[in-house]
Amino acid sequence: MLPDVIRVLAPAGLAFAIGVAMTPILTHYLYALKAWKKTGGKTAYDGTHATEFNRLHSVREVNTPRFGGIIIWGSVALTTAILALLPRFFPGLEVFDFLSRSQTWVPLTALLVGAVAGFFDDLLVIRPGGEGIQLRYRLLVVVLLSFFIGWWFYTKLDVTAVRLPFDGLLELGFLIVPFFILTSLALYASGVIDGLDGLSGGVFLAIFASYAVIAFSQNQIDLAAFCAALCGGLLAFLWFNIPPARFYMSDTGSMALTLAIPAIAFMTDELGDGIGVAVLPVIGFLLVVTVASDILQMFWKYWFGKKLFRIAPLHHHFEAIGWTPEKVVMRYWVLAIAFGFLGVILALTGK
Repeated sequence: MLPDVIRVLAPAGLAFAIGVAMTPILTHYLYALKAWKKTGGKTAYDGTHATEFNRLHSVREVNTPRFGGIIIWGSVALTTAILALLPRFFPGLEVFDFLSRSQTWVPLTALLVGAVAGFFDDLLVIRPGGEGIQLRYRLLVVVLLSFFIGWWFYTKLDVTAVRLPFDGLLELGFLIVPFFILTSLALYASGVIDGLDGLSGGVFLAIFASYAVIAFSQNQIDLAAFCAALCGGLLAFLWFNIPPARFYMSDTGSMALTLAIPAIAFMTDELGDGIGVAVLPVIGFLLVVTVASDILQMFWKYWFGKKLFRIAPLHHHFEAIGWTPEKVVMRYWVLAIAFGFLGVILALTGK
C-alpha cells in the first residue's frame, strides 16, 4: 500500500514540473503579443488619480505581461487530468487519482471558473485603453458561483454548520449559503495583494500548504493532494516571479485562487470533522489585513478628508514609506508562514 504522504506529494511534484516546463512557451507568447497594459497607472477607488501608486509602479505595468496565473491553474488542471487518465493506460496507478466528487470537484470548479473569468478580465485590460470587466460584473460572477457552491454544500453535502475551536459548533442551517457567499466576496477582495513581485505567490503558497496539512490530518487525502498540487503550481510560478518578475499573476491567477480558498476551507470543516473555516482568518491573516486596509483607507478619506495610509492596501504603504519591495515581500512571506503554522496548530488542537 502506497503511503498517503506519497499520494499527496506526487501531484505537487508533477504540477511543479509541468509549470516550469510550460513557462518558456507561455512567456514567449506573452511577450510576442505584448500582453501588458498599454497605459500605465491606475485610479483610486474614489475616482481620483492614484499618485503614489503610479509613481512606484506605472512604468513596470507597461512592459511586464499579465496572465502569469495560467502557470498555476494550468499546471494544476493538467496534473489533475493526467493523474485521472493515467490509470486507463497503466492499471494500478489509480492511487494517484485525486479527482473525487466528495472532496475535489467543488474546489476545482471554483478554481477554474475564477481562472476563466479572470482570463477574460485580463484580455480586456491589455487592450488600448482597456479597463477590464466592470467590477459589478466580476462581483456577479463571484456571487453566482458562490451561491451555487453554497447551495451544493447545503443540499448535496448536508453542510449546515461551522465548527469552532474546542468543541464549539455554530449551526447556521440555510444561512450557510449566504455565509459562504460573504466569505467568497471577502476573499475575492483580498486579490489586490497581487501587487509586488513574489508577494501574492508566497502568501497563497503558505495558505494552501496549511490546508494541505489540515486535510491530510483529517484523512481527506484527495483534498490534501489537490492543495499540494496548487502548492506545486505556485512554486513553479514563484520560480519565475521572484524579482524581477517575468510576468504578473494578474486576475486570472488571483481570482482563481481566492475563489478556491473558501471551497477548501468549507471542505475541511464539518465534512472533514475538523476546523477549516474558523481558522481561515488566521491562516489568511495577511489577506484580512489587505482588505481591512483598503476599507479603512476609504473610510478615513470619506469621514476625515485625508488618507490613513500613504497607499492602500498596506503592502504598498510600506513601499511608499521607504521599504524596498524585496523587504516587504520577504517579511510578508515570514508572516504568512507564521500565521499558517498558527492556524494549523489551532485547527489540530481545537478539535
